[in-house]
Order: sequence, then C-alpha cells, then structure tokens
Amino acid sequence: MDDQTAVTLHGTCEPGFEGVQRAFVENISERGELGAAFAVVHRGEVVVDLWAGWADPDRATPWRPDTLTNVWSTTKGMTALCAHLLADAGELDLDAPVARYWPQFAAAGKDGIPVRWLLSHRSGVVGVGVERPVKVEELYDWDHITGLLAAQEPLFPPGSASGYHALSFGFLVGEVVRRVAGQGIDEFFAAQVAEPLGVDFSFGVAEAELGRCSTLVEPVLTSELTTALTEAFANAGPVALAAMANPRVEGHHANDPAWRRAVLPALNGHGTARALATVYGALADGRLLSAGALARARAGQGKEVDVVAGVPNEWALGFYLGSDARGFGPNPAAFGHDGLGGSSGGADPETGIGFGYVMNRMGPLLRDDPRKMALVNATFACLAD
Repeated sequence: MDDQTAVTLHGTCEPGFEGVQRAFVENISERGELGAAFAVVHRGEVVVDLWAGWADPDRATPWRPDTLTNVWSTTKGMTALCAHLLADAGELDLDAPVARYWPQFAAAGKDGIPVRWLLSHRSGVVGVGVERPVKVEELYDWDHITGLLAAQEPLFPPGSASGYHALSFGFLVGEVVRRVAGQGIDEFFAAQVAEPLGVDFSFGVAEAELGRCSTLVEPVLTSELTTALTEAFANAGPVALAAMANPRVEGHHANDPAWRRAVLPALNGHGTARALATVYGALADGRLLSAGALARARAGQGKEVDVVAGVPNEWALGFYLGSDARGFGPNPAAFGHDGLGGSSGGADPETGIGFGYVMNRMGPLLRDDPRKMALVNATFACLAD
C-alpha cells in the first residue's frame, strides 16, 4: 500500500474505499492516533482491513494484524449476541423472568424482571450499591460478583427507565447465558461465534496470548473536561455511582495481566478490528441470527435520557441504535456498541455493512469518538459514491 504523509500503512483497501484509507491516515496524522486498526466487511467480503502505528506508548512494538486490544464496552455487543443466539435456538425466552434461569436473582424484589430488561439496561441493577464498596480486583471473581448482584435490590424501579449497566451488564447477561448454556460465556462465545467464524476475539486472554495485547494509554483531558468530570462525580447520585464508580475502573487497569485474564463480558473483550467487522458482517448478512431474531435484537426500546449517563439514547436489546446520532452510519436503524475511549463495532443490514475499530490511545468519550466517526462516515460515503 502506498505511504500517505508520514504514516506507514499496512493491510488492504479495495477500490472504491479509498476515502476510508484517507480517513484512517488522518486519524494518525491529525487526530492523535497511536496504534489502531479498522476493518469493513461488505456483503460478506472484506473490503477494508487496515492497521498502523504502535502497540505501546514507547513505540517499541509495531501494531500487527494479530494485535489484541481491550475494547471496553464494545464487548457488550458480543455478550448480547450470545443471549440472542440462545433465544434464536429456543433455549432462552427474553420475556421470561431472569429468575426462571437464575433463581437467586429473585431476591430483593427482582422476581418479575424479564431478561430483556437486562439487555436494554432497564432492570435497575446497575451495579452493587455504594454502601458496599467493591474493589477492581473483586471483579475477577465471577461467583462473588454475580452473588452480590443477585442479592442487590434495584436502584431504580425496574422497567421505568434505562440506566446504563456499565459494569453489571456483563455479569448479569453472562450469568443467564451460563445458566442456560451450561458453560461460561467465554466458552460459549468461543464455540458458537469465534471458532465457526474464525475470528480473533475473546472474553479475557489466555496466558499464552498476553504478549499480543496492546498497551492502553489513558486520555489526556483538557482542564475544562477534568473539572467537568470532577464535578460530575462529586454531584452524582447513588444510581450513577453504583453504575460507574463502584469500583471506579480506569484505563490503566486494562493493562494489568490479571484484568486481561479475567472474564468481564461488559469490559474486557480482546480482539482485532477484523474480528469485530466479521462478526457484525455475519449479523448483517444473516449468517449468525435468523431474520426474526435479528429484528428482535435491533428493535428500539424507546428514546429517553439515560438516568446513569444523563444523555439521550435509544437502546435495542443489548446494542445501541444509531437513531438520531447516526453513530453507525446514516441508517438510524443500524446498530452496534462503542467502548470507552473510542473502539466500536457495528452493522447496517440494509447495506450489508459490518465494521470494527480498535485503538490503544483512549479518547475521553463513552461513544462516537471523532476517530471512529471519521471512519464510519467515510465508509458510508464510499458506498454512496
């Protein structure tokens, strides 16, 4: 591939998608990218598979096609997919009470909460209440955390609103998957998605693969944003604190080998851009879910202001909908999930697009990072040409 500006590019870009290549180069030359990869699958064919930069802040290790990156909440889309696969097979009823599959969850008045409210962030179980402080290291003990969540009373009336289950989503949905499938969600995803599609994505990283992980670099915040975040945490109520700050997870935690080895299906999926694009491409063209199951998975659950994040949003079942923000392309019914700092995966079945973006220099946003949006906008502009 030709060198553009001072950026050494690797990978492939099919004719007609040159605009994506330009946007990728601009991310590095103008938007502060350190190391990154972006891939697009169109109607089952890989049309963009680019990577460049460095896997570490010392710029000692080049980014490679098999570099693994912690994608934060982009993981949630893969977790939701596991639930939809079980529902599509008739093994999980999304309208049944969670307690049908996980009896202990019925405690503290949660006996009537349906599975779909876990997927749409409406269960009220946004986390463990702040009166019981949780350490980051406790997240690595699956039975311990799911036990705390099973005993936890809802922190807002279930079904009354959406409140982002930032940390709890993976444990809640993951425990339902474990109870139904009879195996951990990491094993289920590997057997049902990663191996059949041949994708390099997992919940947690095997010891032998730790050397492939990129090092995450925390965002550099302006003084205004630092002040705003400090004020936000100081003024946050118990719902937001339980969801986002118990424990308060920061970018550097993802570089800890113990974090990388753990199974955290809301937070520590590790993979490549091509893996995400392949999974979402398979969703877009009907290879993973039946038409009915896909329609159910991407059905909007209502636009509202999230009571945790405080921003307008529309959830589908485990996925963000593009809606008015057009975060996954011009189609408001396109769907996917972003991760803290910038990563993303998404699909637009109407155009047959699946894409994935991973990077190691984190930005300050929960979703729609400018680098991701530049790549997504360029992708769909190329389709329109």
